Amino acid sequence: MILPIYAYGMPVLRKKAEDITPEYEGLNTLLENMFETMYDSSGIGLAAPQIGLPIRLFIVDGTEIDDDASTKDFKKVFINAQILEEFDTPWEYEEGCLSIPFVRANVKRNAKVTIQYLDEHFVQKTETYDGMAARIIQHEYDHIEGILFTDRIHPLKRNMLKKKLNNISQGLVNAPYKMKFPKK
Repeated sequence: MILPIYAYGMPVLRKKAEDITPEYEGLNTLLENMFETMYDSSGIGLAAPQIGLPIRLFIVDGTEIDDDASTKDFKKVFINAQILEEFDTPWEYEEGCLSIPFVRANVKRNAKVTIQYLDEHFVQKTETYDGMAARIIQHEYDHIEGILFTDRIHPLKRNMLKKKLNNISQGLVNAPYKMKFPKK
């Protein structure tokens, strides 16, 4: 089932998400719905807050990114994730977000990340990623911390995007996928 993406301005996007347990009801169905929603909206990552759930869960699928070996087999579920370390030379890259359609900006992120998380079977893992995989993880991880990529851009650029961001929060955007906007 395709779920609506929560738009910029929705309070759930600014909350630090809560851990879940293996008893979380309907987790397998939720994961199926999240992947279907992400693919329908042409995304490469989706965090639970983006579909209105304040839980520490995000999914990624970077396998279609041709120019980066780090994403070759990069389809994963991250539950209760904690970034342990972000390191190596920071690099800028233009990012976008399903919750902020038609807005893109350069974001500087570290080239490598070590993350501890539970997979979809609640098996604990600690892994280090680099390149685009590290960037995708950092972007989605920010969502479960209540941070948006626009918080990480230069204040001048953010100020230039203010009108677009306000329009999104008022529902004045025609995204090519289902969205949910703040009540007016």
